[in-house]
Amino acid sequence: MSRTDTNNLKCVIVVDGALPRGIIANTSAILGISLGRLVPEAVGRDVCDKSGCVHSGIIEFPVPVLNGTAEQLDQLRKKLYAKGFEDVAAVDFSDIAQSCKTYDEFAEKLSRTDEGSLRYFGIGLCGEAKKVNRLTGNLPLLKEKSGAQIFPY
Repeated sequence: MSRTDTNNLKCVIVVDGALPRGIIANTSAILGISLGRLVPEAVGRDVCDKSGCVHSGIIEFPVPVLNGTAEQLDQLRKKLYAKGFEDVAAVDFSDIAQSCKTYDEFAEKLSRTDEGSLRYFGIGLCGEAKKVNRLTGNLPLLKEKSGAQIFPY
């Protein structure tokens, strides 16, 4: 993607809102890092503050964290295989990944697991805004039980 293409990009993270807060935070962090690898052009340049201190570039647009259920995450993952969504960058985080201490352990366990057996904790998406909206437009923002948003975007 070229630099101008980022104007039409949308990234979202969808998590299972029933999970404990710590797992939601961990899942969101892992998905964000992984999306940054898949879509590096979405990360802005380093900037300096008034004091001259350098701050590494961050994503150039908001990334809403959406509330889904385990079933909705499973359905979302399946929709990503449908015609028309091949160019949407996607990364998932599952119960297998959460249970592993090393990447090699994760790769080995995943290679022995059918996709239908996975429980998705979250899915990160980045692509053309219309496509991402078609996939996730019906999902609400993740909120605390009190109603306050956990993540402000």
